[in-house]
Amino acid sequence: MGFRLATAVIGLSVHTDDGPAARLGDGETELLVLDEDPDADPRGPTEAGLFHLAVRVPSRAALGATLDRIRDSWTLDGASDHRVSEALYLSDLAGNGVEVYRDRPRAEWPVADDGTVQMDTMPLDLGDLSAASDGAASLPRGTDVGHVHLEPSSLADARAFYVDALGFEVRQEWGESALFVAAGGYHHHVGLNTWNGRTDPAQGRGLAWFEVVVPTEAALDAAADRLAEHGVTRRGGGVAVTDADGIELRLRVEE
Repeated sequence: MGFRLATAVIGLSVHTDDGPAARLGDGETELLVLDEDPDADPRGPTEAGLFHLAVRVPSRAALGATLDRIRDSWTLDGASDHRVSEALYLSDLAGNGVEVYRDRPRAEWPVADDGTVQMDTMPLDLGDLSAASDGAASLPRGTDVGHVHLEPSSLADARAFYVDALGFEVRQEWGESALFVAAGGYHHHVGLNTWNGRTDPAQGRGLAWFEVVVPTEAALDAAADRLAEHGVTRRGGGVAVTDADGIELRLRVEE
């Protein structure tokens, strides 16, 4: 994600900026690291990687204000009502997808008899959303990264890693082309789709790594044990591992 898009449009605050790397967040919690590498190869059309990064705001007023900023200085790619959430979509200049969304209350999420959520993609009333805007120039405290949506080269391999090994539960499947997984009953912490037919591991620009925060040291150790065959390494107070497409996943305990 480009610096201007992340700050002036999305509304993230700059925590530190030391030249090639900038750390951004909600003014309190760091959410995104932008690392400039002019020598990195562009992402190829067959390479796995990021579909979109999803920034979750705590209120409809904040989402409406984000819509206003996008309309003022960027291009809106799309907007959807997913039944569990309302979402805005845009892309940076390198083609990385970005979603900004707000969740509906969990009590309103449609749930099937088997306990899985029933997300959908329906039109979003942008006029009504804009009317809810609080006019803010930046994102409020309480904003976080709600989920990461990836494009794996194999949905079966992705499922084996994120569900069977890491331990996420399947929250919804869209045929044989998309899978949404999460912990704690959330609608999805990781989305996975093969809509664009990626066939090769991630190598070029885009997502370098993403982080999953777990509640306890015991949960971290259990995840590391399940992932042991994938080459887990200890890093400070957490662990790091790569998925089947070479995307690095870091796990640490919630502070």
